[in-house]
Amino acid sequence: MNNTQSRNRSSEDEPAGAPRARPARLIRIIDAESDECVPRSLSLRSCSATPHLGQPQFDKNPMVIEAWDTLRKSIVMFRGNMVGTIAALDDQGSDTLNYDQVFVRDFVPSALAFLMNDEPQITKNFLLRTLHLQSIEKHVDRFTLGHGVMPASFKVLNNPARGVETLIADFGETAIGRVAPVDSGFWWIILLRAYTKATGDLSLSQMPECQNGMKLILSLCLSEGFDTFPTLLCADGCCMIDRRMGVYGYPIEIQALFFMALRCAQQLLRVDMGGKEFIKMIEKRLPALSFHMRSYFWLDFEQLNNIYRFKTEEYSHTAVNKFNVIPESIPDWLFDFMPMKGGYFVGNVSPSRMDFRWFALGNCVAILASLVTHEQAVAIMDLIEERWEDLVGEMPMKACYPALENHEWEIVTGCDPKNTRWSYHNGGSWPGE
Repeated sequence: MNNTQSRNRSSEDEPAGAPRARPARLIRIIDAESDECVPRSLSLRSCSATPHLGQPQFDKNPMVIEAWDTLRKSIVMFRGNMVGTIAALDDQGSDTLNYDQVFVRDFVPSALAFLMNDEPQITKNFLLRTLHLQSIEKHVDRFTLGHGVMPASFKVLNNPARGVETLIADFGETAIGRVAPVDSGFWWIILLRAYTKATGDLSLSQMPECQNGMKLILSLCLSEGFDTFPTLLCADGCCMIDRRMGVYGYPIEIQALFFMALRCAQQLLRVDMGGKEFIKMIEKRLPALSFHMRSYFWLDFEQLNNIYRFKTEEYSHTAVNKFNVIPESIPDWLFDFMPMKGGYFVGNVSPSRMDFRWFALGNCVAILASLVTHEQAVAIMDLIEERWEDLVGEMPMKACYPALENHEWEIVTGCDPKNTRWSYHNGGSWPGE
């Protein structure tokens, strides 16, 4: 069943008078800085409520066995060491473009699985190799990128004649659209924190090279400039939504990852290794960013009514409509989509523009990072439950909802065939069918 069929599934599939199927509610919000969920008698590998991958019910499950088999087939070797997993396995041998490379963002869930399975070495190797790639000089045509930019992906180039293997990184110079990744550096810091928490090994994060790598990433995103917002400016195609989808500006995904990476770096940076100034900048940025996101990106039924009644062209500090959002820009679908109970972070907020679309990754990461309040976290889960048929249906959760269609799709995506309605990023599910 494809996404369109899932979305349009009718109630005729259910017995008359039967209650609408709902997912089980198992919600537990844990502060990212708290270890209270970890019994002192256990290791720091997981919370007490988290199943271990080594438990019998996992080992004997056919789906889990198949998943691990596929994951291990995707492992990439470099000079005898595991350094990551390729983005996709293609048994049919078709043109894979760059899906045969190790993507930083794509490897993160693989790395977490290996860490949960007490196999940390591949994650450590990946962190060190990408750190080495960060240090090389980066050029796109005749322009030099910032020193701290992490690659979007890398591949192993084998020269049989010389018997030499080389890592070739892509910083955007060969990517479709020629855009450098904004999120790779954030994922790297988050994964370094995950490795440290899972293994209890502090030596990796305390290496001078790792400390310097974090500071280079933070120098790029914490530098002061012309922006009047604590959020981070991001162009189209610079994140998981890696094609033109109208997410330019301040997409929720980047802001949530930014917040999470700052919290992780705050825990990893060493004062005695030159991290003091960066810790001060983080402590200044975090409350401003959380206030901004919780105040201006949050949307629920009450806030929707407030926006509907906004006055425009307000001036001075007393303005209520601070971003001059035009009430007429509220899309019609939103009034049916927004339940009385529930809410979410909208896709984007910038002057005279509010992207009301639902983006799964940004909202889920916001919960994991405690960017949301407890009440907002519960409201996001309430929204998913209330709009289960739209956001999930018979498929994995949609990356974005709703899909851009017709003339709007042509304008926003540039007629990109990869982003036709209900496919790929445009209302589709990732991984795709």
